[in-house]
Amino acid sequence: MRRLKESSLSLFFGAIFLVALVGQAVAGVAVFNRDQLAAGLEPVTFAQYVTSSAFAVDVSENWQSEFLQFLLFIAATVFFVQKGSPESKKPDEAGRESDEDQKVGAHAQPDSPAWARVGGWRLAVYSHSLTLVMGAVFLGSWAVQSVTGAVAFSEEQLRDLQDPVTWGEYVRLPDFWSRTFQNWQSEFLAVLSMVVLSIYLRERGSPESKPVGSPHHTTGVEG
Repeated sequence: MRRLKESSLSLFFGAIFLVALVGQAVAGVAVFNRDQLAAGLEPVTFAQYVTSSAFAVDVSENWQSEFLQFLLFIAATVFFVQKGSPESKKPDEAGRESDEDQKVGAHAQPDSPAWARVGGWRLAVYSHSLTLVMGAVFLGSWAVQSVTGAVAFSEEQLRDLQDPVTWGEYVRLPDFWSRTFQNWQSEFLAVLSMVVLSIYLRERGSPESKPVGSPHHTTGVEG
């Protein structure tokens, strides 16, 4: 029970992620088959749908925007600050910070990760490992979106008795960029709202909020 409690946050979001993904698949296959029947084509099974480009492009386009949101937020908060927001560092702490502040190299603690205690390329890689992984997932999911989107778009073209497109042609089409930007703008707005609203609003007990009694100008302090 202790281990479950200690991992309850990741377990909670992992569970609702799976529920939402299954819900998306169930609703998606119903919509897809409705369009198939309207076009005089055979409906597909659930298994066929979840392994199709139509499902893959819908999933990957959301994944890439989410990971881009966190990638930019993690990187931007190194240098940019917002006075009064718990999502920001204090204005005088902007930047990479010293080795002492970061507890690396000679300032590492006995229980620090191994790569934080060494120098050279391993420390350099580990110092940016979070953004490297977030960036890799973003680029990978965006690549999947472009490839599966091209296939799904071409299938729609063929269904409408029009010519299919290549990947190179698809990534220059408004369809691809419309899918991309409609996700990006919503993610950027969500981050902006969190940064600004958390200056004035509170959620008692949440580490994403300042303590309820903290002044609005207090920066970088979480409850």
